[in-house]
Amino acid sequence: MYIKKILLAILVIGLIVAAFFANFVYKAMLKPNTAFNNELAFVFIPTNASYQEIRSQLEPLLDDIDSFDDLAEQKKYTTNIRAGKYAIKKGMTNNDIINSIRSGNLPIRVSFNNQSTLEKLAGRISKEIEADSVSLLNAMHDNAFLVENKFSEATALGMYLPNSYEFFWNTSAEAFRSRMLKEYKKFWTDSRIKKAHDIGLSQDQVIALASIVYEESKQAAEQPIIAGVYLNRIGIGMPLQADPTLKFAAYKLPKYKNTVIKRVLNVHKEIESPYNTYKNRGLPPGLIAMPDISAIDAVLNFEKHKYLYFAADAKQFGYHKFAKNLAQHNVNARAYQRYLSSQGINK
Repeated sequence: MYIKKILLAILVIGLIVAAFFANFVYKAMLKPNTAFNNELAFVFIPTNASYQEIRSQLEPLLDDIDSFDDLAEQKKYTTNIRAGKYAIKKGMTNNDIINSIRSGNLPIRVSFNNQSTLEKLAGRISKEIEADSVSLLNAMHDNAFLVENKFSEATALGMYLPNSYEFFWNTSAEAFRSRMLKEYKKFWTDSRIKKAHDIGLSQDQVIALASIVYEESKQAAEQPIIAGVYLNRIGIGMPLQADPTLKFAAYKLPKYKNTVIKRVLNVHKEIESPYNTYKNRGLPPGLIAMPDISAIDAVLNFEKHKYLYFAADAKQFGYHKFAKNLAQHNVNARAYQRYLSSQGINK
């Protein structure tokens, strides 16, 4: 009888333990544990984050953070944290969530264009990936990197080709820079390098000219024509006389800080700067803005013609009128100047 009682007690204790274990397994691993209404919630885990940092992000998203803690401890997630962007689906269990934030690092699309300086580019990228603008800018300006890869401060922006790229959110500044260098090298195929060589320009010079072309016109159909005008001028030793380079030079001066130059005047043509293409022949030392790939290819595939001049078309906004001689150009230019004056644009 005594042995039966012992066996019964052991059975009861076993059942109680089994019940507690089953309840733990259910709550920790099988019961849905999300508290949000959307189909997805995202968690951004920084590099070297502590478990407490992750827990603070998860707590508002979960019904029962304590059961999550228990399973995270059991599965050793608390000491095996991985940085990245992770998705939690509505209705996930703790086990699902841990599996997701352990191995489901999501790629993101990073797109950029029209960034006129490395500073602006760094600010733009820092909104998309973990690296902050200071670390990005330091990486972009790193002299050893620039020298090793044959860039200068004047040409460094040209390495960052505007497009849409896939990254992990936890990409470092150096990893972002390395990826952009890889994309730059991929862009410069043997065919493009040969075309640059055939027109007598280096890759940096092609991008510098493309930046001028792009600032002159955002119309892809016009860009090869404008590129042809500038290459014609280079071919006969004529100064580029590109108004966008004057604006670039002016904006570097204190007196033009926080201003917008809508009309290029004779005073701008007197600015002492290597970017003043009215005073200096040939291409400036670097690009003046970030050109679209269309503008780079427009230079490499420029249209062969005899135009030496172009002026904005007052009747067709965004387009230009082209001329082979100065007399015709002056007619076109005066028409546009009259238009600017009629709009009250005097500076």
